[in-house]
Amino acid sequence: MTEADLTALVQTHGLAIIAPLALIEGPVISVIAGYLARLSLIGLPQVFACLVLADLVGDALMYLVGRRASARGVAPWLGSLGLSRKRMVLLRQKFRVHGDKLLVLGKLTHSAGFAVLMAAGMARMPFGRFLALNLLATLPKTGFFLALGWIFGAINSNVEDWLIGLSALVIGGLILFAAISIYRYRKERR
Repeated sequence: MTEADLTALVQTHGLAIIAPLALIEGPVISVIAGYLARLSLIGLPQVFACLVLADLVGDALMYLVGRRASARGVAPWLGSLGLSRKRMVLLRQKFRVHGDKLLVLGKLTHSAGFAVLMAAGMARMPFGRFLALNLLATLPKTGFFLALGWIFGAINSNVEDWLIGLSALVIGGLILFAAISIYRYRKERR
């Protein structure tokens, strides 16, 4: 396939190619799509809408997996990950109190999103609320990655490493914050 053939393929079927890929790996595909939009191979408004829709569909699927696992009790594979019936009850309680914050934070991190999306389903967060909050977090996240591709142009394999590093840093910070909070809480109770 020549470069001209590839260009024609992207111009003709760009969104049909991008949508299923974005369902699997949204941030990296968003960066690539930003670059393709800069080259005028695809329209920026159309690709933005496509990426947002693909992200929401993928997240809704993760929510439904969590909801289905919760409907059957604790699925055996969740038990192997340490999620017992007692922890499921605690998860639901925490998610009912802090679900909005957890969902948005999880959505904005690349690594924690999967677990938080499933937890929302397990905690039976109302689906309409889930979608609304998810959309509010998806819009700036998708815009950021599209802009990254637009600004920096050519994509290389370091983008995913950078995303993983940033997500690990955010998760590490959240774990540190939680540990300090738990320590202070226990100290006050004594």
